[in-house]
Amino acid sequence: MDIINTSGRRKTAVARIYMKAGNGNITVNGRSYKEYFPTGTLQYLVEQPFHVLNQDIKYDIKVNLNGGGITGQAEALRLAISKALCEINPEHRHELKDVGLLRRDPRMVERKKPGQPKARKRFQFSKR
Repeated sequence: MDIINTSGRRKTAVARIYMKAGNGNITVNGRSYKEYFPTGTLQYLVEQPFHVLNQDIKYDIKVNLNGGGITGQAEALRLAISKALCEINPEHRHELKDVGLLRRDPRMVERKKPGQPKARKRFQFSKR
C-alpha cells in the first residue's frame, strides 16, 4: 500500500491527510492528535471511522489542518479518514455510509444582513 491522499471539509475547516500503513501515529500539524484535540469528545470524532469498522488504527496519518474552529477541524478530519478508508477497501463504504461518515455536513454560518446587528437578530423596534 502506498500513500493515500484525501481531504475533508466542515464549515470553513479543511483537512488534508496522507495515510500509509504503519502503527497508528496520527500527526496533526506536527503534533499528536491527542495533544491537538485535548478533549475526549474530539478524540472520539477522529477515531470514529475505525470504531465503526471495528478495527485498530493501523495506519500512520499525517494531517494538515487549517481554517475553522477546533470542532469543525475534528469533523473535517473524520470525513477525510473515512474517505481514505473507502479508497483502501471499497467494501467499507456501505458501513461508513450507513452511519453518515461519508457525507459532508453542509451547514455554514449565515451571513450578517445590513441594517441588523447579526444574521437574524433585529434592532429593537420603537413605535414612537
